[in-house]
Amino acid sequence: MAFILAADGRDADIPGSFRRYKDYLQSLRDVFPPLAFALATSDWYFNFTDHRCPHDAWLETLSLYELPAGDGSRERSLSLNVRLLGAYHDGHIELRYANVLRYELSVSDAERGHRDWRYDELRMSERGHLIHEIEWRGTSDVGIWVIEASDLEFHWLPIEGT
Repeated sequence: MAFILAADGRDADIPGSFRRYKDYLQSLRDVFPPLAFALATSDWYFNFTDHRCPHDAWLETLSLYELPAGDGSRERSLSLNVRLLGAYHDGHIELRYANVLRYELSVSDAERGHRDWRYDELRMSERGHLIHEIEWRGTSDVGIWVIEASDLEFHWLPIEGT
């Protein structure tokens, strides 16, 4: 179940897709991870004129960390960090996913990089975890990322002097 991604017919009814998505988020308010819910329901995250909005941002780094879950533990915990150059090139967006349970990073044409972060959607998995699905696009579809984690931290870092 998705709402605002291209594969789900977003372009046929953009206002309706976003309205259904907002209704979905509100219906899961009590179970949605708090940081991801605040991000997805903010008035700026999907506003393409806001410099913090990831739409049209460019990937700079993707880092995976697999660390012991506790002192001396054989259990491991996976974290994933993404750093983007904002669409207006005046700041960086950092996304931090703790306790990653699953991820799929698919890129069909990386000859010129990932190109633009187009649309993304935050929703809940059947297992009760956060899913973040991201579309990358250039002149055609480039790739899809799907990350399942416990929550998502967002940080905006303005570039000095811009």
